[in-house]
Amino acid sequence: MKEEFEETWVTEMGAWFSGERVVCRGKDLFSEFGGERWMHLLLYGLTGREFTEKQILMFEQLWVLCSSYPEPRLWNNRVAALTGTAKATASLGVAAGIAVTEAKIYGVPPLVTAMRFLKRVQEQVDRGGDLNQIVVSELREKRVLAGFGRPIVRKDERIEPLMYQAKQLGFSEGGYLKLAFEIEEQLQKSRFRISMNIAVLVAALAADFGLNEQELESWATLGFSAGIVFCFADASKKPEGAFFPFRCERISYQGAESRKWEN
Repeated sequence: MKEEFEETWVTEMGAWFSGERVVCRGKDLFSEFGGERWMHLLLYGLTGREFTEKQILMFEQLWVLCSSYPEPRLWNNRVAALTGTAKATASLGVAAGIAVTEAKIYGVPPLVTAMRFLKRVQEQVDRGGDLNQIVVSELREKRVLAGFGRPIVRKDERIEPLMYQAKQLGFSEGGYLKLAFEIEEQLQKSRFRISMNIAVLVAALAADFGLNEQELESWATLGFSAGIVFCFADASKKPEGAFFPFRCERISYQGAESRKWEN
């Protein structure tokens, strides 16, 4: 046990002064954040830095366009929908849905690995490395490129609407964003023919706005919550056991025959 932490907690994050006020990183919540966007508070609390109104709107668009699908067949939404038909509470359904976004190939972790990949490539380019050689070497070594490639379909339908918003808000020329498209161009010219997915664009925009990996991970954790809530709310109106039921006789079982247990 660390004795210096006994009965105390030193923090720069904030505090509640009962019956008086709430402070968030040195700012009064009621007087300085009243009328502000929730995304403004979230970003300030996570980073301690101020963002422009357009940057805040861009962060909101990342959530709206990239991770708010009301589709119950998607991993995290499926868990929330199943929780809804089990007649559990919304908080349990949403918590369970958010928990399963913690995967290597989908959800939050790919954003972090994509940011790490972009920064690693940029460092090598800054040292005079050839982008094509860097990308090919990375692909041969790791067999995958974070933020590139997608199962089922090659095209990521989120890229076009997201880039439209980025252009409208003036964020389409950021250094990491341009690097992501340059990497895709190199991949398209090669025999690999790999296209980017939305993870690398979200990571690139976040990097251009100055977020580090920890800040990106924390910010993205709630990014899927809208779609999760939608699917929970819809499924909770259905009967118990109604979510994609599967009869036992539909299973083509080829294992051991059933047997009786000896007493």
